[in-house]
Amino acid sequence: MTQALLQAVISGLAVGSAYALVALEFSITFTTTKTLNFSHGEFVSAGAFIGMSALFLALGLPLSSTTFSTAAPGAGAQLLALLAALSIMGALGWVLYVLGVRPFAGQPGMAWVMSTLGFGVILQSIGLAIWGPKPVVVPSPVGDEVIRILGAGVRPQELLMLAVAVAIMLAFDFIMNHSMAGKAMRAVAANGPVASLMGINTNAVMIGAFVVSSALAGLSGFLLAPIAQASLFMGLAVGLKGFSGAMIGGLSNPRGCVIGGFALGVLESLVNLWDAQWRDVAIFGLVILVLAFRPTGLFGTRLVEKV
Repeated sequence: MTQALLQAVISGLAVGSAYALVALEFSITFTTTKTLNFSHGEFVSAGAFIGMSALFLALGLPLSSTTFSTAAPGAGAQLLALLAALSIMGALGWVLYVLGVRPFAGQPGMAWVMSTLGFGVILQSIGLAIWGPKPVVVPSPVGDEVIRILGAGVRPQELLMLAVAVAIMLAFDFIMNHSMAGKAMRAVAANGPVASLMGINTNAVMIGAFVVSSALAGLSGFLLAPIAQASLFMGLAVGLKGFSGAMIGGLSNPRGCVIGGFALGVLESLVNLWDAQWRDVAIFGLVILVLAFRPTGLFGTRLVEKV
C-alpha cells in the first residue's frame, strides 16, 4: 500500500508539472494584461506538433509521417525541435495579441474571450488539415527506461518535465520580484496608463507577456508529447486542468499557480487509486469548493478598488 501511494504521488507530481506549466502561462498574461488566452490548450497541442515536425525534418522524413519507426533523433535534432516550438509558438502568441486581444482589451464586454477561443479553433483546424487526427508516438530526448525510486517507477521524461516546471517557476518568481522587467510587468498590471506616463512601454510589456506565455505553451507540448503522445486534442484536458490549478492557486500569484497545478496532479493520481471515474469529480469539486471560500484562490491577493 505504501509503495502504491508513493507511486501515485510521484506520478501525480509528473502529471501536475504539465498542469503547473500551463497554470503559470495563464498567470503571466493575467498579471500583465488582465486577460487570458482561452485557446491555450490548442497552443500546447500545436507546440507538440511543431516540435514533432522539426524532428521529422531533421531526420529527413516527410511531415505527413505517422511514426518515427527505428529512427532516433539525436541531441542536435531535439534541440532544433525545441527551438522551433519555442520560436514559432512565441510568434503565434504575438499574432494572437495583436489580432485577438489588443483590439478588444479595455473595452466593455469580453469580446477577447471569443476571439481567443476562435483563434484556438482556427489553429486546431489548420493542424488537422496538415497532420490529421491520428496521434503520433514521439521519442523522448532522455530515453524511456523506467527509473525506480523506493520501488516506484517513473520515466525520465516525467522527471525532466517536473524539473523544468520547478526551474521555470523559480526563474519567473525571481524575474517578477527582483528585476526591472518584473517591476514593469507589475506596474502595467496595476495601472497601465500611469505606467505609460512613467516611461514604460506598456504595449511592449503586454506583447512580451503573450509571447512568453505562448512560448511556454510550446515548451509544455514539446515535453508532454513523449509522455502522452502527440495529438491535436491532447491540450484540451491539460489546458482545462491547468486553468483549474491557476484558479486554485490564485491567478495573480505565479508561485501559487504552480502549486495549484501540482496539487491537482497529485489529487488526480490519488483518486485513480480508488476509482478513476471519480477523478474529474474530485478535481472540479475541489475547484468549486476553493473558489466558494477564496474567490481569488488560496494564494491570490484580494483586489481592493478605491473610489
